[in-house]
Amino acid sequence: QVQLVESGGGLVQPGESLRLSCAASGSSFSISNIYVWGWYRQAPGEQRELVASITRGVTNYAQFVKGRFSISRANAGKTVYLQMNSLNPEDTAIYYCKGSTYASRDYWGQGTQVTVSS
Repeated sequence: QVQLVESGGGLVQPGESLRLSCAASGSSFSISNIYVWGWYRQAPGEQRELVASITRGVTNYAQFVKGRFSISRANAGKTVYLQMNSLNPEDTAIYYCKGSTYASRDYWGQGTQVTVSS
């Protein structure tokens, strides 16, 4: 089993930055089978949407965050970061980390709240 824990959310003003972290723990074998890591977000009343993903070092971004957000991995692949710059109120949401295995099993974290407001 794999547990994902997000952290780093908070309240910031428009234009500021945040870095979210997603720490994976549990079975090293299961973690090593995760080949796609993604950050998703869900705003109130909205569906959950993909923000960014990384697959074998190749990154992918939603159009609405291109040039502002950056996804990366560290700690032997057990930590995934989302660097968020130039935040605006439309970025307010709960941000979730997701890991997907080769067997199409998905692991989700509990989410971390990001609020952008003046």
